[in-house]
Amino acid sequence: MRMVDLIIKKRDGHELSDEEIRFWVNGYTKGEIPDYQSSAMQMAIVFRGMSKREVSTLTDAMEHSGEVLDLSMLKGVKVDKHSTGGVGDKTSLVLGPMVAACGATLAKLSGRGLGHTGGTLDKLESIPGVTIAIEGQRFVDQVNRIGCAIVGQTASLVPADKKMYALRDVTGTVESIPLIAASVMSKKLASGADTILLDVTVGEGAFMKNMDDARELANIMVEIGNRLGRDTRAVLSDMSEPLGKAVGNALEVKEAIAALHGEGPEDLMELCYTAGSIMLQQAKVFKTKEEGRKALVECIKNGKAFEKFCLMIEAQGGDLSYILHPEKFELAKHIVDVKAEQDGYVKELEALEIGVSSMKLGGGRETLEDVIDMSAGIMLNKKIGDYVKKGETLCTIHTNKPESEYLPIIEDIKHAYVIVKEKVEARPVIKEIIEK
Repeated sequence: MRMVDLIIKKRDGHELSDEEIRFWVNGYTKGEIPDYQSSAMQMAIVFRGMSKREVSTLTDAMEHSGEVLDLSMLKGVKVDKHSTGGVGDKTSLVLGPMVAACGATLAKLSGRGLGHTGGTLDKLESIPGVTIAIEGQRFVDQVNRIGCAIVGQTASLVPADKKMYALRDVTGTVESIPLIAASVMSKKLASGADTILLDVTVGEGAFMKNMDDARELANIMVEIGNRLGRDTRAVLSDMSEPLGKAVGNALEVKEAIAALHGEGPEDLMELCYTAGSIMLQQAKVFKTKEEGRKALVECIKNGKAFEKFCLMIEAQGGDLSYILHPEKFELAKHIVDVKAEQDGYVKELEALEIGVSSMKLGGGRETLEDVIDMSAGIMLNKKIGDYVKKGETLCTIHTNKPESEYLPIIEDIKHAYVIVKEKVEARPVIKEIIEK
């Protein structure tokens, strides 16, 4: 079998056999197939696509390219949740403790942020002392004792995806639905969970800009997961504006703490309640989503979700005093209000522009080597549907950058807001639920 023949076959629009897909994945992982041939194959897939069978086989080959976690020593049904990324998405920090407080077992491997999307691990590490490098018996003990852990992916997990994603990032092949689906699902399946809930974000701040593409991606991933033996479902959520009001690592942790005290923004809480009720049904803790939602609301009211969060942070080495007293988080040197220049209703709040602006303020990284300023970011005061008067605060920036650098960013943020005279309704955060 020759790689060049497989490239030509896919280039001409034909399906690859299971054996041919495994030959490519295994050969590339081992270094027997060069970057330029793997890149050519990925570009052929961008143009020609893949059948559902091909995507399932690609996912399975990538999943088994390295270590596959065995979580059988953990109690109960192991649930996992994955978001395709966005701006202000601190859902896992709130949702993990909530479902654990209701009796589910969450053993979650998360990632870091790059570009305008924030990473759960970066947010956790804004809490002094927290470690995300927890493996082996310590990981098992924590999950069995507390019911939840959010940690970093081990180096031996899905090496094929690491190589392929790095190549896609520099060859213009990131936005391929089959390749995105295989990348996401291979990591989730190798992580060992029994069930998977996918939060597929759609809108300006997400990879999927429109509902048709988001629905196609969600359906493919749900089918892959179910075909490969996991109860997999998906929520399509709005990312045309940032989720919640905080964008930036420590700012988002403080918002997550407020949410666990019952003081979270409406859109964040609705996503957590919807996703959590599905996860509790998947875990067979409750028969219906309605029962699960009721339990989730109660665990916020009675403080048990916040208690789980405290236990998780403490188990992972974090300084609990910051969780109990969020005012201890270090503030940025410059905290500047961005004012409205006219009266009206907020019609648009471009998530991508807000995410990029937060990154430029120091709250994100453009390359993996960049060091994040954990105190930097943006607090949104007005969102879509809100009325604002001229001179009122639209949002507040937090940065340690000098004035000469942050003033142009403020102008970019102003352009992210579109204000009109006509009344505008807030957008629902949940757009669709896919269950098969």
